[in-house]
Amino acid sequence: MSVNRTELVQAVAAKAGLTNADTDKALKALQEVVVEQLAAGGGVSIPGFLAVARADRAARTGVNPQTGEKLEIPAGHRVKITAGSALKRAVQD
Repeated sequence: MSVNRTELVQAVAAKAGLTNADTDKALKALQEVVVEQLAAGGGVSIPGFLAVARADRAARTGVNPQTGEKLEIPAGHRVKITAGSALKRAVQD
């Protein structure tokens, strides 16, 4: 079962004793901080929960599946998300 943003805001607001509006602002701020840190080449770590980091991806040769033509894929970046220990334990139970 998945939770959408509205349901997440409501659940966090109820647990934290905040209004839905304040919780939504906090989630938007968290998103902005994570995006800014990744764009700057850094990352964000919430111990026990998760870590988000920018990882470099090397240039490589790929193949167009429709034509079989080889093509060069330039170097770039990707987002790496690592689950923390508490999150891993929650999934195991």
